[in-house]
Amino acid sequence: MSEEAQYGSEPTQPPIHDESVSKYAVELSDFDPVAERKLVRKLDYHIVPIIMLLYLFSFLDRVNIGNARLYGMEEDLGLRGNQYQTAVSILFVTYLLSELPSNLVLKKFRPSRWISFITTAWGIIATLTGLTQSFAGLIVCRLLLGLVEGGLFPGAAIYLTFFYTKREIALRIGYLFVSAAIAGAVGGLLGYGIGFMDGVSGQRGWRWILIIEGLPSFILGIATWFLLADNPETAPYLSPDEKELMRLRRARQAGQTESAQRFHKKDVYAGLKDWKVYAFCAGQFGTDTMLYGYSTFLPTIIKGLGKWTTAQTQALTIPCYGVGALSYVVIASLSDRQQKRGLYTVIFGGISVIGYGVLISDSSTGVHYLGCFLVAMGLYVCCGLPLAWLPSNQPRYGKRTTATGLQLTIGNASGVMAPFLYPTSEGPRFVKGHAVSLALVGMSSILFASMSWYLSQKNRRRERGEEDEKVTDMSEREIDELGDASPRYIFTI
Repeated sequence: MSEEAQYGSEPTQPPIHDESVSKYAVELSDFDPVAERKLVRKLDYHIVPIIMLLYLFSFLDRVNIGNARLYGMEEDLGLRGNQYQTAVSILFVTYLLSELPSNLVLKKFRPSRWISFITTAWGIIATLTGLTQSFAGLIVCRLLLGLVEGGLFPGAAIYLTFFYTKREIALRIGYLFVSAAIAGAVGGLLGYGIGFMDGVSGQRGWRWILIIEGLPSFILGIATWFLLADNPETAPYLSPDEKELMRLRRARQAGQTESAQRFHKKDVYAGLKDWKVYAFCAGQFGTDTMLYGYSTFLPTIIKGLGKWTTAQTQALTIPCYGVGALSYVVIASLSDRQQKRGLYTVIFGGISVIGYGVLISDSSTGVHYLGCFLVAMGLYVCCGLPLAWLPSNQPRYGKRTTATGLQLTIGNASGVMAPFLYPTSEGPRFVKGHAVSLALVGMSSILFASMSWYLSQKNRRRERGEEDEKVTDMSEREIDELGDASPRYIFTI
């Protein structure tokens, strides 16, 4: 597809038999795709790097406990039985509780201020976790870390929708998952390098891992206050003409009225009552089980595949994350261009299912390592695309932020369960953990396939005009305010 097609022809809606004409019709007919491409490049330059860094450090600070485990943390803190798994999972209790409320206050406190606050706070907590002396202290640190980190991903996902259209959002949200993959790879490299500091100043290597990897978040949090624009209207890097172009881009999308971009309680209630939102939440739970199980325990899984040193284990995790990141960037770009989310989610969910089947099988070490690559190929695609799919089908801000908050809250609840799927006693093959992950990813793939079919049928009904009678007595403005309930609105499938 050409760039002109990608940027110059946003899908809108089937015609409604109404003599009124949108006030933007003339403006949109003169839309300049070249200027829009230039604008999107500028947005990417100013937004993507900082958002990627924020999530990279967030993910690194959340899962580096997996690398710390390899450098004596359990021994020093006297962890027994499932206490390590408890420490990993307890973070998600407060993480889940903070996601939706954080999204609802994002605009009230301003994105630059709110995201800066939570980033600085988790940087302090993550750093001080390296000084804890007991299991109880570790639990307190993990609970506090989850409380402040929980608002970042849902806030970042919603923040991106302030600037990007539904034809651009999957790739940009995909950059967050690329950050997660980079965090996994960098975490392995840092863990390997920092591990050599074992004994420096009388401190074990695991303490240095947590301290050194936590400090950048604190610095980035302060910088975010000054670097992140709150919205297109106040972005200092946009000229007046570019801000007007941003307004036209929003007007071009069905349901994206000025009123729809403000917070309305009725939109929150609409999000809470929409069954489609909960279907996406259930699918996200299944794929996130894979995300947290794989990301946290990959070093442990690989170490159990052969007689490797800790350094070799860390190095072997890096190619897996690289494959996962590359897969997502390629597929997210295709998904944006074709506006097909379900198709790729299902295909790559199937690849992950095959990967888990390989890991379960009684095969050689090389074959099992191949299974790790297959899981990674589908990991970020089937976790990330639905997080672009659901909000891109919610043109009204209040419903969009509620739906995304719920999707992430319920999806991330899997983080509480995932650590217990890989107890130390079931190593090195972890058959139960792989089998449960396989089943849940398979369930999610079926669910997302069903939602794609349902939404495509809904689009066909609207294209045939079978829902037009719902708006026969409404004005043009009233129809625009219906959001995704409007018979003009075409869902991304």
